[in-house]
Amino acid sequence: MRPIIALTGDALEAPSPILNENHADFAPRDIKTAIIKAGGLPIILPFPDDVSLATELAQAAVATFDGLLLPGGPDVDPTLYGEEPSAAISSTEYPKDRFEQALIRATVAAGKPIMAICRGMQILNVTLGGTLYQDLASQDPDVRIRHAQAAPGQYPTHHVSIQSGTQLANLIGERGYVNSRHHEAVKRVAPGLQVVATAPDGVIEALADQQDRQIMAVQWHPENLWQQDAGQLRLFAMLVKRAKAYAAGQALGSMVS
Repeated sequence: MRPIIALTGDALEAPSPILNENHADFAPRDIKTAIIKAGGLPIILPFPDDVSLATELAQAAVATFDGLLLPGGPDVDPTLYGEEPSAAISSTEYPKDRFEQALIRATVAAGKPIMAICRGMQILNVTLGGTLYQDLASQDPDVRIRHAQAAPGQYPTHHVSIQSGTQLANLIGERGYVNSRHHEAVKRVAPGLQVVATAPDGVIEALADQQDRQIMAVQWHPENLWQQDAGQLRLFAMLVKRAKAYAAGQALGSMVS
């Protein structure tokens, strides 16, 4: 039986030409396809507009899935990690932030696996107590490569170094060639997480939990690479494998004591 993988949704900023509706809910097609290809059953969780319902709905939702995938999307609201917005920040979606935070907390507490992509890694880090660079180019003096690539999104543009012996290295090796579509990045790593990959200029490119068995988070977009790079599909397969183990009654155990 396919394990159920919950994929958090986003909302269109412009009216949908199909639904004739503002803020229509959606999720990335390439991620949905990758989950299916890897053996999972994707379901999409739209966020509530009323943030007071975020915790209630997240706690109800966590009982319905075996694994959680947090995709890319808008910038994370900096007030969630104690900062005001800088002049360089892009659009944010506060209700989405609050719902995903509630989902992360509920999923971690349940011991279920999480995979996070780009913004997903950022909101995960913030939720667990970390901080972000709101804009790498203006806030990190060590940045020396382009992280918001001009090339089409399905093309890799820079390399990453991956820590030997980690699950990520076992899946794609100790050196990866990845795409890069972000201007925010992890600054202070949250307690309970570890850095498992970095870019040539030191920007954090991947995180995992300290036990390296519940959380896998990457700054790049494997959903746009797996069609040509089998290693990137293995990231989704690992999520499905962990979710299947959970569904079979082998709880992963929470990273939070």
